[in-house]
Amino acid sequence: MAERGKRAEGYRQEQRAAEYLQEKGYQILERNFYSRYGEIDIIARDRQYLVFVEVKYRKSDRGGHPLEAVDRTKQRRICKTASWFLQRYGHLQETPCRFDVVGITDEEVIHIENAFCYIN
Repeated sequence: MAERGKRAEGYRQEQRAAEYLQEKGYQILERNFYSRYGEIDIIARDRQYLVFVEVKYRKSDRGGHPLEAVDRTKQRRICKTASWFLQRYGHLQETPCRFDVVGITDEEVIHIENAFCYIN
């Protein structure tokens, strides 16, 4: 698949994840938030939590389930980007935050709340 096609498919799957989260009552605040450390696919509010969501898509789980792709290195980048977001928008240290992962295949959407803890 050409790079442009991969990006378009990635955007479609992130949209699918955002709609899924909205159906669960999440309020989407930001999409594709970038910092020098990396990107966070979706930033949302779920009740009192500010939620940083990583979305991973695989056409099938033949090469491993999409949830397996959020390794420690990726988690660390997400955490650094989340810290930068919190500082940039003046959130207090007491702001309750959570890191969720949405794994998508053509057959299913799996949402893992509190998928990992903050990593320095």
